[in-house]
Amino acid sequence: MKRRVVILMLVLGAVLGIAAPALADGVQSGADLHVAQSLGDRDLTVIIRRVAEVPGPVHVDVVTHAGTPPGELTLTLRAAGAPSSTAKVVLGATPGFHSGVVHVDRPGPWELAVDEATIPFVVPALVSSPWENATYGGFIAAGVLLLAALLLAVLGRPGLALVPSAGVVAAVAVGVTAAVLAPSIPPVAAPGTQLDPTFDSVMNPYERTSTTDFSRPPVTMLPRMEGNDLVLGLTDASSGRPVDDLLVHDSAFVHLVVVSPSGHLRHLHPIRTAPGEYRARLRDPEQGEHAVAAEIARRGGGVQLLRSSVAVAGTAPATPNDGEAETSAEIREAGRPSTVTARFGERDLQPWLGMLGHMIVVGPVTGSPVDAPVWAHVHSMIPPVPGMPDKPDESVAAYGPDVPFTYSFPLPGKYLVWIQVERDYSVVTVPTVVDVPAAKAVPR
Repeated sequence: MKRRVVILMLVLGAVLGIAAPALADGVQSGADLHVAQSLGDRDLTVIIRRVAEVPGPVHVDVVTHAGTPPGELTLTLRAAGAPSSTAKVVLGATPGFHSGVVHVDRPGPWELAVDEATIPFVVPALVSSPWENATYGGFIAAGVLLLAALLLAVLGRPGLALVPSAGVVAAVAVGVTAAVLAPSIPPVAAPGTQLDPTFDSVMNPYERTSTTDFSRPPVTMLPRMEGNDLVLGLTDASSGRPVDDLLVHDSAFVHLVVVSPSGHLRHLHPIRTAPGEYRARLRDPEQGEHAVAAEIARRGGGVQLLRSSVAVAGTAPATPNDGEAETSAEIREAGRPSTVTARFGERDLQPWLGMLGHMIVVGPVTGSPVDAPVWAHVHSMIPPVPGMPDKPDESVAAYGPDVPFTYSFPLPGKYLVWIQVERDYSVVTVPTVVDVPAAKAVPR
């Protein structure tokens, strides 16, 4: 019996030594949050870095782009509406990364104000995963049962010692199974990304309800102009209440596309100024009816495309987008996949909004873009590059020169197309026109 117990102790020690390193992945600590912000005359990317401990610091990077005026931004961190921490970020004349540090004292819903822009986010509690608990619990139970078996053996009760000995084997099996399977189990999303940031999901992200609510009604968008600011009023189509449950998707709360009467494209990311209210400045707008399309993702309700138009009393002359690139296209008939490729000459493109490139499609156009039935936002994904991170940020300039897009134009006709990439912290917008032939009639 003693020999059997010694063997069990050796096996237990070996398993603990092998499985222990697998436990490092059990703690959920959130991830960096990238949010594009069209803040007045500044086009920024605000990066809220992963919170490593609570209480603790929150590191915030503000990425400026070419043409952003220098100055100072005020970062204000709020919980339950009360400011708890502030910091200043000085923006220089050179575009790039500028840092500030604020502090949190508890997990839960928070709000970061960048001047008048407000960014809701969630600081999750650091809790152990169920499989981590199973691993530790199995090994701890095995240790306790092993001591019980040893004690019974010393007391001369070998028959009774068989019971805890069998328990040792079962407990070790549970611990080993959990340790081996843990790395292959995908982590849960951080609170507030797919579900409402309720108290339960913040304190324990593993206790959640369904991530899908197909009954969530669509959003109504009412745009209006206040000076040169385009203000979007977002309301729930069912209740009429302000919509304040937008998710950050593709590094923005709202992807706003504004097309002027002459075909000039603006791709903006309005700031949140109040529940259900977002605004972005139209610099040097031309007069006339502008087409407006906003892509949003509502928590529990999926991605929605909202369309409208707004009259702008601008005075600036019509100015086309002036980005340059060699473009080639393999256009097939309507309803079949086509390929549009832009070549920018060098491998110096930066990721923008988490993508290599963006293509905005509006058409078929027979008059004003306002009347075009098709609007699409197509992505060119970042290709894997040896030695580069899986999810690079704007500090990495190593991509290109080709930026391909695949899209099935649903209707025949003329489409306005704009390809956008980032280079030297400047967004380059290349306009082109695509003519899509009609599908061939199938003979009967």
